[in-house]
This record gives sequence, C-alpha cells and structure tokens, in this order.
Amino acid sequence: MQKRIAVLVSNAGKGSNLQAIINAVEKKEISCKIAVVVSDKEDAYGLVRSKKHNIPSEVNKNKDNLVPLLKKYKVDYVILTGWKQFMTDGFIDTYKNKILNLHPGLIPDVINGVVKNPDGTIGLWNKGKFTDKALQNFFDQKTTYAGSSIHFLTHEFDFGPVLGRCFEKIKRGDTIDSLYKRLKVKENKLYVNVLKKLCQ
Repeated sequence: MQKRIAVLVSNAGKGSNLQAIINAVEKKEISCKIAVVVSDKEDAYGLVRSKKHNIPSEVNKNKDNLVPLLKKYKVDYVILTGWKQFMTDGFIDTYKNKILNLHPGLIPDVINGVVKNPDGTIGLWNKGKFTDKALQNFFDQKTTYAGSSIHFLTHEFDFGPVLGRCFEKIKRGDTIDSLYKRLKVKENKLYVNVLKKLCQ
C-alpha cells in the first residue's frame, strides 16, 4: 500500500525541498502520496507550490492541533522542510521514527560519536544552530566541508537515527550564499533518495 506523507513548511525558505519531493512523486521516483502540505504561516511559499500541484494544504498555528490534523489525513511519515513551530512531546511520541528532519550539520550515529568528512577530517554537528548560523560555523571553524543530515526527530535535541548525509566542499572565496546554493542542491537530492528507500 502506498505510503502517505505530510510535508511541513514555513515561510523561512522557498520550499525547494518540497518541490524536489513533488517532482520525484510526479515522476514516480518515490512511491508515495503527498497527503497534505502544512504551514505554520499563511505566507509560506510552499503553499503556493502545493496549490500549483493540486495538493491539499493547511495552515496550522497551534502546535497542539498538529496531531489531530495529521491524523485526519492518515499520514505515515511527516517530512520537516524548514518547519519552525515547536514540536510537542506528544507529537514526537505519536509519530516515533516517522518524523524526518533535515539538519544543517553532520549528526553522528551515536551521541558521543563524530562524522568524518570525505577527506578524513572531522565534520561539524552544528547542534543547536539553524541554517545561517550553521553555515557561518563551517567558515568560523575553518572546516573543509559543509554537510547536512536527514534524521528521525527524537526527544534528544538535534539528534536521532540518521537516514542520510550529504557533503559539499568549501571553496576558496565561498560565501554563505554561494556555499548554500550548492549544498541545497545536494539536500534536495538527499531528501528524495531517503524517501525512495523509506517508501519502497
């Protein structure tokens, strides 16, 4: 039976991860149905994308209403793409190992572990840092690679079973914008590949 997913967006970005998932579903690269796109703000561009592709959408401003809303759509997995609303313990418990989150850093497999970059240097976890601060940290720490991880959301902040990672080499003269532009392309592909495996 085809898996049903909910994609949760916000007004923080342009919804490129959502668009990558929509494209892959329409091309039948991912065997799932996008049951609903949910935003915590009315002005999220992801809502424009969902409307263009005739995908049901909802605006959810109260975090306590999120579980009943998703239950209405009978979703199997919840995909976070820039979602900013606080996650309640009840939400995480209801969808244990069903909530996928993209983190702008390299989450280790174990809490005291490390992730190695492709050149063997230690990758940065960026625990507690959101996108811009995480990208700046790659520069501040003079690391050779930036990277992102997709993981299952857990009660442990910015940690949980890792489903995939991507790396992008930092070039001489890079800015946050130039680095993020390249990393974003890899993040889009990463989300698609992770969902392919989950929804097989």
